[in-house]
Amino acid sequence: MNISFTAMAPEDSSAIAAFLSSNSFPFRVRRNWTEPELRRLVDSGRYWNSERQGFWIIGEGECLGMAVLEDLEDDTPMLDLRLAEKHRGSGLGTLVLRELTAKVFTDFPGTLRFEGQTREDNIAMRKTFLRAGFLKEAHYRMAWPTGDGRHLASVAYAILRQDWESGTATRFDWEDLDL
Repeated sequence: MNISFTAMAPEDSSAIAAFLSSNSFPFRVRRNWTEPELRRLVDSGRYWNSERQGFWIIGEGECLGMAVLEDLEDDTPMLDLRLAEKHRGSGLGTLVLRELTAKVFTDFPGTLRFEGQTREDNIAMRKTFLRAGFLKEAHYRMAWPTGDGRHLASVAYAILRQDWESGTATRFDWEDLDL
């Protein structure tokens, strides 16, 4: 499947709010938004400003979901990926993440690394990161609040430009210090 990305703009406000309110995202900090809350969030420019850019993910002429690149003024942009419910579970996330990674390193030449985080229990996304060439770099214990008052670990994955270019993963020693 060919994947493309279409930049979001103010005229997409209604479509963004509709997408976010019509799909469930169970691994997010905040899972339920009202339509007015979403409209305020979207209309504030959250998806198109100097630090962030949202994109529609298009495949075979259909909207597969949305991706938001954050911290674009830094050399390590962050990823927010949301596939529509009907496109989850088929392995599409890996293809989308690989294509998005290529877009980041191609369109933003100052990018040294590309990072994303997910909850420890989002096994599908954690596997997607690994399949797309990302490496686990951090496990932030009790850093992700859930809707029921618990706190789970936030797990961070990243890919380096040099690794993307070479098709390899630069490993590191987790236990590099002895006590």
